[in-house]
Amino acid sequence: MVFESFSNSTMLYNIVRPASVAVQTLILISFFITLIITVAYKYFTDQNLMKSLKEDTKRLQSDMKNHKDNPTKMMEIQKEAMEKNMKYMMHSFKPTLITLIPLLIIFAWLRNAYKGIDLNFLGFIHNWIWLYILVSIISSIILRKLLKVH
Repeated sequence: MVFESFSNSTMLYNIVRPASVAVQTLILISFFITLIITVAYKYFTDQNLMKSLKEDTKRLQSDMKNHKDNPTKMMEIQKEAMEKNMKYMMHSFKPTLITLIPLLIIFAWLRNAYKGIDLNFLGFIHNWIWLYILVSIISSIILRKLLKVH
């Protein structure tokens, strides 16, 4: 009787443990990938310019709210906002290109490494890509604040 329950708990441990190790490994991999992307973004962009463009965009959005009743003024502000957004996007494109190829390789490896593994993270995340997305979003928010990336 005692050995039977021990055997059942050992079997349960062997079923749960590989998935939990896989989850922990994927969380670490996701965090480090996000760290590398955030650092690349910080050092391959002009942070002062990015900050000023972001502030200008916020200012223009508030100006558009104030000029809802004046369509011509709103169109002028909207045109300027589009130019600022385009400039922001062009400056953020360089780190994207630098990190894209290594990310594609890592994603291909992760897809093969986690094929057929049910992660069962939080009871509803079973696939590796959803766990990666969740961890990378949370990590990105935290890292951007800590590293002061704009």
